[in-house]
Amino acid sequence: MFKTSPMSAEVQLRWLGACYFFFFAILGVMVPYLGVFFESRGFNATEIGSLLAILMATRIIAPNLWAIVADKTGMRSELIKIGAGAGALTYLSFFHPGAFWYMVVSLTVYTFFWNAILAQLEVITLETLGDKPQRYGIIRSFGSLGYIVLVVAAGFAIGHWGPEVLPYIGMGLFAGMLAACLPLPANRVKLSRDTPKVKVKLAGPIGWFLLSAILLQMSAGPFYGFFVLYLKHAGYSEATAGLFVALGVIAEIVMFMLAPRLLGKYGIKPLLFISILFTAFRWLMMAWGVESLFWLSLSQLLHAFTFGLVHAASIQFIHQQFDVSRRSTGQALYASLSFGVGGALGTWACGLVYSHNPSLSWVLAAGFAFVAALLVLPLPGRRVETAAV
Repeated sequence: MFKTSPMSAEVQLRWLGACYFFFFAILGVMVPYLGVFFESRGFNATEIGSLLAILMATRIIAPNLWAIVADKTGMRSELIKIGAGAGALTYLSFFHPGAFWYMVVSLTVYTFFWNAILAQLEVITLETLGDKPQRYGIIRSFGSLGYIVLVVAAGFAIGHWGPEVLPYIGMGLFAGMLAACLPLPANRVKLSRDTPKVKVKLAGPIGWFLLSAILLQMSAGPFYGFFVLYLKHAGYSEATAGLFVALGVIAEIVMFMLAPRLLGKYGIKPLLFISILFTAFRWLMMAWGVESLFWLSLSQLLHAFTFGLVHAASIQFIHQQFDVSRRSTGQALYASLSFGVGGALGTWACGLVYSHNPSLSWVLAAGFAFVAALLVLPLPGRRVETAAV
């Protein structure tokens, strides 16, 4: 594991916070507005759903390939740097207004390298924190801050200059991501040859957890793929839609601050169950209350549970269930099966339904979330221990 002095650990955590900021700032541009960007280039709802599904689908294979390299070689910060550099180069393809299959290839190549980053970032952060994993929420909140800043800024930029400004914003953020990760030390995880490697078992609690995570991300399909378009067709501007996204991220940041105490008091299982159940109700509000500022605002405030508390609990669950020799694999499995398989299936399926009946896609999402909540019930009820910060 990483062995650094308290001072060097604090410096490293600052750079990791910067990496989270730029990584999720890129998401803040790509996730809410990519649908609007593709629509401006003439793609229909089915094509947009298919293109957005690629963003999720590459998470099925790419993180696991990078995790194998990380666990075999001990390289983690190096993979983040490779992913950021190669991702920036391949992102240049967005500037060319290609047809559907051009964008398929462009998205596939760019996201293959981009997906090298997050799982390693999570592992390095938790290992740097050592016996204070409850500080994870504070470091991770820099990512939420990056997301909220760029969601709002990109919304106003698109409203002023049009969707074609998106590649320029994204390119600047990729440059920032590369600059933030370059100072990370190349501390490799050194394992003794005699260290037993625990075989990854997908049966039991891990299996139930991953199935629930897949269905939860399937339920987020219309939100990640069509939220801004849905609000635009309901009469809201892109800038207003960006403010609603920002409201959800503010709630998420607050939840990240509260998550350590909640996890220590109640444990992972009950908080996951309640949070996912709230998610089901949230999507129903989107289906039938989008024209009401009250219900739309409430649904966005529930993002604190849908993502904030769910993510904090999930990262802790994976960290507990996998030993040091398999932690990159564990984080990659979580990312690839939930955000990859679940996200791709959800975006694709909801894209098909959205093209016929936008409101019905949110009802389908609520059904996915309800089943995901039920799958949490077989998990063990172990609590997360909290230490003094």
